[in-house]
Amino acid sequence: MSSPTIIESLRGRDLLALSDLTRDEFTGLLTSALELKRGWQAGERPALLKHQTLAMIFEKQSLRTRSTFDIAMYQLGGHSVLLSQNYIGWGVRETIKDVAHNLERWTQGIMARTYGHGTLLELAEHAGVPVINGLSDLLHPCQLTADYLTLKETFGDLEGLKIAFVGDGNNVCNSHLNAAALTGTSLTVACPEGFEPDAEVLAAARARGADITLVRDPREAAEGADVLYTDVWISMGQEEEAVRRREAFRGYTVTLEWLDGLSERGIFMHDLPAHYGEEVTEEVVYSPRSRVFDQAENRLHAHKAILFQLMRDG
Repeated sequence: MSSPTIIESLRGRDLLALSDLTRDEFTGLLTSALELKRGWQAGERPALLKHQTLAMIFEKQSLRTRSTFDIAMYQLGGHSVLLSQNYIGWGVRETIKDVAHNLERWTQGIMARTYGHGTLLELAEHAGVPVINGLSDLLHPCQLTADYLTLKETFGDLEGLKIAFVGDGNNVCNSHLNAAALTGTSLTVACPEGFEPDAEVLAAARARGADITLVRDPREAAEGADVLYTDVWISMGQEEEAVRRREAFRGYTVTLEWLDGLSERGIFMHDLPAHYGEEVTEEVVYSPRSRVFDQAENRLHAHKAILFQLMRDG
């Protein structure tokens, strides 16, 4: 493989939400990610983004996003520049609009991990280069690309796969809704009252044909599922809500016992970091059914596919 499958329609585009993609585009992203992964494992080192530079902006702490985008650019023959809010001070020292117009003169792409989704929208509005959502309070499309790469490797066919998401209707959950609309998977979301996924994202996913069910009982959602997925109850920026959230999610801790109720081929997934004793026990993450570290590994290859498709010269 000298070059992965090319998706012509993605060149020069932003990736702010999986809902920005067609089903064929998302399928193509997964295919090219798998090709890049297999090629790397076979010793292929094509410099697909030679002399290209990615600006990486972080408002939030990061292990996986920061590491994998940096390594992805290196493995593609390019370079990354790390910027934090302490460096650029957008919204205080300088406007987001001005930051965008500076970065578009120096780089061929921008990845931003932000608190507010509106920050990404404003950045994309003004930047003349592709903008990638590395995470926002609303969505986490890159994570779900890696997750579905993991599902493709594990199950092959995604159509009809039964996925249960239990916990907070957060950015990861919202992106699960988007992914269900693109893949034909069947998604059941279990969350306490007041912690549902975003209503507009849910309505849009259902309008595109997604099979989504909302329930209150997490064990009901998990029963017979092919995939049991959970995430933290307290995301960065929600620390003041910790006591209220822990009380609301009482009974949502995934234990080894839950895995017995999955389908025969059922697996466990978590996007990390995990808060052991809250949303999941450590034994589950390190159990034979866990694909947690496969997901983390696949962040690298999913990000390579996203960067290549959006930033390639031609």
